[in-house]
Amino acid sequence: MTRGVREPGKLRRLCGAALLTALSLTVPVTAQAEATLRQNAVITWNLHAENAIFDVARQSPTATSRSFAIVQGAVYDAVNAIAGTPYEPYLVAPRSRPGDSTAAAVATAAYRTLEWLFPAQADALRAKYEESLAAIPDGPSERGGIAVGQATATAMIEARRNDGAFSDATWPVGTGPGQWRPTPPGFLQTGAWFATLKPFVVAPGPYRAPGPPALTRAAWARDFTETKSLGSATSTTRTPGQTEAAIWWDDPRLVEWQIKRQLATTHRLGTLQTARMFAMVDVAAADSLIACYQEKKRWHFWRPVTAVPLADTDGNPATGGDPAWTPLRTTAPSPEYPSGHACFTAATTTALRAFFGRDDLSFSAHSADSGTTRHYRSLSVAAAELDQARIWAGVHYRFATKDGHRLGASVAHDVLDRSFGPRR
Repeated sequence: MTRGVREPGKLRRLCGAALLTALSLTVPVTAQAEATLRQNAVITWNLHAENAIFDVARQSPTATSRSFAIVQGAVYDAVNAIAGTPYEPYLVAPRSRPGDSTAAAVATAAYRTLEWLFPAQADALRAKYEESLAAIPDGPSERGGIAVGQATATAMIEARRNDGAFSDATWPVGTGPGQWRPTPPGFLQTGAWFATLKPFVVAPGPYRAPGPPALTRAAWARDFTETKSLGSATSTTRTPGQTEAAIWWDDPRLVEWQIKRQLATTHRLGTLQTARMFAMVDVAAADSLIACYQEKKRWHFWRPVTAVPLADTDGNPATGGDPAWTPLRTTAPSPEYPSGHACFTAATTTALRAFFGRDDLSFSAHSADSGTTRHYRSLSVAAAELDQARIWAGVHYRFATKDGHRLGASVAHDVLDRSFGPRR
């Protein structure tokens, strides 16, 4: 895989500054941390955003990445401006005055971007906004914060207007061995617009995955057989723990959203650092998925739910077809290679590692789909399990998760080399 032009010094500065901040904040959850959660406007509006983006609008996991990046990018610029712009702004650093309300700026930036994204939810969003402003004393401080938040929201909206979202783009469809075609149960043709979405920071063109193995190769037979065995809805080789992990990671209310908020809370991050961390994660993840979907469109490789029933046509004597085979989890309506979830989670964990300056972070999250909470002691362990879980779910092959992970991490590094670092 090739990369765009890198500025490694900037990423080192970003990581170094993050490490100094994070080392002073590594404490377990306490009553004080819980109070921080209640008082942190960035977390409050991130929860409002999740409600609007997923609970009400029911956007797909891919589409949600664009929406979160828009909201959190505007929030970051607003908080950063009021703090005196200690970090490079994402888009703008509007003028602010000492004493301008950060809470009002956060609420305004988030509300205005969400209202633009979801005009049908205007009344509900307005109620949340008025509730936030009611907790802030009237006066110049509130008015100043509102003005800053309005300015960053306007800049973000203008930057993302006509960005290619939700276009009528389609995936290449084929009927030959190895070629993608719509999959059950809906046999849908959706999500291809993300491959041509305007990037947030880095252009996806330079990022290339090596591609799936040839169907006649032993590598294809090996990874195919693994997914066929472990990913079957009726698998006898997948363990109960692997089944739980497959379902937990596949929850459309992505557990990564909870992990971000929990880390901000347990590490008692202030408003500025929470805004910065959320923007780093969400913008890096969105650009990683753009690059990932561009590669999906280029390779348009078939999903296991298609490949296993048709394996007798792939020209490889080491694979065997099973017309009755179905995966544990529903297959997403996009080509298989590379894994989008691996791209997303690798970008997320890369950004978190850059922000905190360390890998050994403890966190957990609950999945309504699995009904369980899973705990981790490092970012790398969590990301590695996600890569495995996509195989256990029966929706990807090992080479797709491996190459997706590499692509997502590569894009995230480049995004963070260019954005969100200490201002020079």
